[in-house]
Amino acid sequence: MYRRYLPTLTLKKQQLQAEIRTVEAKAEAVRKERENLEKGFGSWIAVFSEKDAFPDGIIKVSNIRKGTGNIAGVAIPVYEGADFSRGDYDLYETPLWVDIAANHMEKAISLDLEAEVLDEQVRLLEAELLSTSQRVNLFEKVKIPETEENIRKISIYMADQQVSAVVRSKISKRKIAARGDTSSGAEVYSL
Repeated sequence: MYRRYLPTLTLKKQQLQAEIRTVEAKAEAVRKERENLEKGFGSWIAVFSEKDAFPDGIIKVSNIRKGTGNIAGVAIPVYEGADFSRGDYDLYETPLWVDIAANHMEKAISLDLEAEVLDEQVRLLEAELLSTSQRVNLFEKVKIPETEENIRKISIYMADQQVSAVVRSKISKRKIAARGDTSSGAEVYSL
């Protein structure tokens, strides 16, 4: 039974390792995109320093949409997007670039949220990988050798019992044969 279950566990371990690498690569790509977006903010830094140009609370995350996925039996969160709400500001007194900057900031926040969800996926997958690796090692290094040793002991015991049964039957046969010779020729067997 252990030998039948071990390949399934080994396959799950390999799948988890591959998925972790995939999710880590995806998280790295999201961080790289966020970094590139941040470099684009470099040209906006000067205008952010204008007094009251960028009102506080202009961008708020109103909802983070997450779904659930399943990788090798592990329930993981999946980032599906975020909803933002814009604060009220006077269109006549606020510079034109505020809307463009707010869009860039929403994109940056969205990328940060996606990276957080991907990090959570990696954390959950690594925890399952640890558990699966422990099971694989338990089977390979403890349970299978232990079971093989027990089977060997049982086989030796059964062989000893079989030899003992054969010896007992031969002894019984000899005793019966000896009794038959000593009786007066009558073939009466009593047990």
